Amino acid sequence: MLLQVALCLDVLGQAHSAPSAPPAGARSRACKNRTVPQLTDITSASGIRFNHVAAPEKKYIVESMSGGVLVVDYDRDGWPDIYFTNAPTVEMALKGEKAKGSLFHNNHDGTFTDVTEKAGIGSPCFAMGGAVGDYNNDGWPDLYITCLGGNVLYRNNGNGTFTDVTKQAGVADGRWSTGAAFGDFDGDGFVDLMVSNYVDFKLNDLPGFGKSPTCKFRGIDVQCGPRGLKGAGDSLFHNNGDGTFTDISKAAGVDDPAGYYGLGVVWSDFGNSGRPDIYVADDSTPNYLYRNMGKGKFNEIGLESGTAVSGDGSEQGSMGVAVADYNHTGRFSIYVTNFADEFNTLYRNDGSYSFTDVSYDAGVAVASLPYVKWGTTFADLDNDGWPDLFSVNGHVYPQVDTTPSGARYREVANLLMNDHDGTFCDAGNLAGAAIREPRVSRGLAAVDLDNDGNIDLVVENLDGSPTILHNQGIPGTHWVTLELAGTKSNRLALGARVTITAGGVTQMDEVRSGGSYLSQSDLRIHFGLGKAEKVDSVEVRWPSGHVDTLHDLRSDHFYSVLEGSGLVVPASIAPTGK
Repeated sequence: MLLQVALCLDVLGQAHSAPSAPPAGARSRACKNRTVPQLTDITSASGIRFNHVAAPEKKYIVESMSGGVLVVDYDRDGWPDIYFTNAPTVEMALKGEKAKGSLFHNNHDGTFTDVTEKAGIGSPCFAMGGAVGDYNNDGWPDLYITCLGGNVLYRNNGNGTFTDVTKQAGVADGRWSTGAAFGDFDGDGFVDLMVSNYVDFKLNDLPGFGKSPTCKFRGIDVQCGPRGLKGAGDSLFHNNGDGTFTDISKAAGVDDPAGYYGLGVVWSDFGNSGRPDIYVADDSTPNYLYRNMGKGKFNEIGLESGTAVSGDGSEQGSMGVAVADYNHTGRFSIYVTNFADEFNTLYRNDGSYSFTDVSYDAGVAVASLPYVKWGTTFADLDNDGWPDLFSVNGHVYPQVDTTPSGARYREVANLLMNDHDGTFCDAGNLAGAAIREPRVSRGLAAVDLDNDGNIDLVVENLDGSPTILHNQGIPGTHWVTLELAGTKSNRLALGARVTITAGGVTQMDEVRSGGSYLSQSDLRIHFGLGKAEKVDSVEVRWPSGHVDTLHDLRSDHFYSVLEGSGLVVPASIAPTGK
C-alpha cells in the first residue's frame, strides 16, 4: 500500500492531491460590456527599491514560501506605509547571514522613502510574513513578523522606531511560522494572536533535493515538501492585557494536533454571533474552520461546514485566504487560493455555519486552474459597491520551465470582476499590461496608497522587485472610507463590523488583521458607492457589543469613528492611551 501511494505521488507531482476534472463545458467567462479599472505599475516612480533575496534553484521549500507584505500606517499620519519581509537562502542562513526587510514611509505625493534603519526592523529573522495589531492599546500599530525558528513582535514606540519585545511578550513560537492574525476572541478589549505553522523544517537536517518520490514534480527533481515532511502545529496566544501573552492553543482546541501544513489565517465572524471565528488555509491537507464557542473554547467544524475541502471532497494545496460579503447576503464567504491544476475555491456562506463550494457556478474556478496561487483579496476595484477578486500567482519550482507541459515559473495575475448576481467575469486581459507581466508573486495587500478613493494593490515578488499597482479608477463612481478606533473595544477595532446603506444597496465589511498570503491589507474600511453621492446610514457593531449609528455622510470622503462618540475630527484618529 505504501509503495502504491509513493508511486502515485511520483506521477502526480510532489505534495498535492490529484486534480479533479472540471465539469463538462466549464470555462472562464470574459467580462463584456463593462468598464474595467486600469492597474498601472508605478513601482519605479514610487521610489521603492527592494528585492527579495532569491535562491535561483529553490532546492529547499523554505526558499519558496516567503514574501508576505504588510501595510501599516506606523506614524499615524493618515497615509499608509509598506513593510516588505525578506528571507535569506538556506546557504546564507547556514553561514549566519541575514536578509534585510524594508519599511517605506509614504511621502503623500506618490513616492516613498526607505526608513528601515531608523525604524530598527531591518533584519528580524528568517522572515515569512506577518500581521498588524495594537497589542498594548496605545494607539500605535505594532508589527508581528512570522519566521523560521522564532517570530518577532515589534512594539511601535510612536516616534518612528520599534522595539523587539518578543521575549517579554512570550510570542516567539519557535517553529516555522507562516500566517498570523490578531483578533479579540474573548472580547476583553485586548487583541489575541493566532499563528499558523507549516512544516517541521530544520536547517541542520535538510531534506535531499529530488531524493524521494515526494520530491518529484511531473518527472523532474524538485524541492521536498510539504508532503513527506512533518507538520508543525499552530498557536493561539491570549493577550493578558499587561504586555504579555499566554499560549492557550491546546486548551482552546486550535493547536492542530493532526499536523496540517498551515499557511493563510484570518479571524472573521462567520456565524453572526458577535464572536470572531478562525479560518486556516492548509496546504495539501484539509482547511480548518474554528467556531468560537465562547469561554475560550473553539470547535473545529471544517468538514461539517463544507470549508475543509473542495465540493468534490478533494484536499487542495491551499495558500491564501480572503473574506467578504461578496453577494450582499449579510454573511461573510471565504475565498481560498490553491496549487496548480486546482481551482481557487469560493465557499459561499449559506448561514448557520454551512458553506457551499460555488467556484464553478460563480465563474472563479477555470481562470485560476493553470497557476500556483498565493496572495488574494476581495476589493471593490471599480467602486460599484460589489467586491471584486484579485489573486497573484507564481510557481514554486524554477525547474518547471524545463518541462513540456506549458507550466512556467513566472505567472500572470488573476482579476475577476463581480457581476452583482453571485458570479464573476474574467478581466485579466482588460486591466492593462501590468497584471499580464509574468512574475513569481507571493504576498498581496489591498490599500488606497494615495488616498484618492481607489484601492491600489501591493505585491511582493520573489526573484525580483515588488509591484505597486495604481488603480486609475472609474470616472463617475463614488466611495467612502472609514477608520475605526475602539475605546472599550481594542484600539484598532479589529473585529468591528460595518454595515452601510447607499443608493438602495446595503454592504457589510469587517476590520481584519492578517489574511491574504502572509500579508496585511489596510485596516481602513473602504466601500464603493457606484453613483450614490451620499451614504444614508452607517452601523458599526464594535467587538464590545456597542453599536454606533451614523446618517447622511457625503461620499468621496474619509471618516474617523470613535467607539461611543461617532464621527471625530481630524479624519485620522490620533493615538491616545486606552
